[in-house]
Amino acid sequence: MGELWHACAGPLISLPKRGSGVVYFPQGHLEQVSDFSGVAPAHDLPPHVFCRVVDVKLHAEGATDEVYAQVSLVPENEKLKEGNIEVDGEEDAEADIKSTTPHMFCKTLTASDTSTHGGFSVPRRAAEDCFPPLDYNQQRPSQELVAKDLHGLEWRFRHIYRGQPRRHLLTTGWSAFVNKKKLVSGDAVLFLRGENGELRLGIRRAAHIKNGTSFHSLCTQPLNRSNFADVVHAISMKSVFSIYYNPRYVAAPIRCFTANIMGFLLEIL
Repeated sequence: MGELWHACAGPLISLPKRGSGVVYFPQGHLEQVSDFSGVAPAHDLPPHVFCRVVDVKLHAEGATDEVYAQVSLVPENEKLKEGNIEVDGEEDAEADIKSTTPHMFCKTLTASDTSTHGGFSVPRRAAEDCFPPLDYNQQRPSQELVAKDLHGLEWRFRHIYRGQPRRHLLTTGWSAFVNKKKLVSGDAVLFLRGENGELRLGIRRAAHIKNGTSFHSLCTQPLNRSNFADVVHAISMKSVFSIYYNPRYVAAPIRCFTANIMGFLLEIL
C-alpha cells in the first residue's frame, strides 16, 4: 500500500520515521481542530513536547479513498533531559519510494472521462509504460486489465486501442468504477505498475469538489476538542497518543504538529 498511498498523497508529503525522536507542538495541532475558535483552551502543556514515534500507519477512507496517516507518539521529555534519546533524522517520505519507483501515471479526468457513455482516454506513452503490451498486429488490439485500489479491491477494465486517430481507451468496467467512486471532472486517477507487474490505482479528489467539507468530517478519527483533551491527558500520563494527518485536506503540513528534534535544537541554539 505504501507506494500507492504516497502517490495519492502527493510528492511533497514527508512523515516521521518509526523510532525517531520528534518535537510535538500542541498549539499547531490544536489549530487544526474542526471547532477551533482561535482561543486556545486552558491546559498545562508546554509549547513543545519531545516524543518518540512508536508507529506510523497509512490509511485510506473507505467511502472516499482519501489517504491519511496515523502517527503514534510517546512523550520522552525526561529521557531527553538525561541525554538518552536519539536525535534521528526525519524520514524523507519519498526516499524509500524512489528506490523502487513503479511505473506510474496520473491523469486529471475530463468531462468525457466521467460521462456515463464514455471511456477513459489514456495517453499512449502512459498506457505503454504502465499497462501490459498490446498486440498491435491485431485489427482491434485489446486486453483485460485488473487493478487493485487502496483497499485491495479488484477492478476490471477493457483496454482497447481504436478510433481515428487511434487512441488507448478503458471501456467496459470504467463507468462502474466512476459511479462507485463518485468521480467527477477535475478529480485525478493514478495507475501504478509495481516491479511484480501488479497494477494498482488510486484517486486524488479535486479541491473544488470538497465543497468546504474538511478532512475532519471525512476521517474516522475527527480532530476536535474532545480528541485534543485525550492527547493532553496522554501526555500528562506519559502514555501513547496519536495524531491524524491528511496531506491533501489539512492546510498546514505535518511540521505544524511535529518537527525533527535535531532541526528543532539547532533552531533554538
